[in-house]
Amino acid sequence: MGVLARASAAEIAERLAALPPPPPHRRLRAPETGLVMARGRQGGDGAPFNLGEMTVTRCSVALPDGRIGHAYVAGRDRRQAELAALLDALLQDADRRPALLAAVIEPLAAAQAARAAQQAARAAATRVQFFTMATMR
Repeated sequence: MGVLARASAAEIAERLAALPPPPPHRRLRAPETGLVMARGRQGGDGAPFNLGEMTVTRCSVALPDGRIGHAYVAGRDRRQAELAALLDALLQDADRRPALLAAVIEPLAAAQAARAAQQAARAAATRVQFFTMATMR
């Protein structure tokens, strides 16, 4: 679900287009946008504090066979939330799961890892090496 939450609706739809069409689904909870409070901890283990609010869109869908999928995504992309919920429901089917993982989840995860590595490389290029007086003898 983390991979789907970080992918755009266009990326998810592009990957789904390569597969047989999914069964029709019905919305249990239509995509709706709201705010959630993001919390943090100073130093990672200190007392919790309210960092601020962030926009989140959620959706729930049901398949004809009774499987239910839920999704929460950051931002206001209603289509992304519905596609992620649909995939959550579809991934619960043991017969469809391997094809969905290979065609949708794994390529999206690889693209996200490549973007993260590229961003880390750009940040590493600006890294400054500090030397202490103890090492400068």
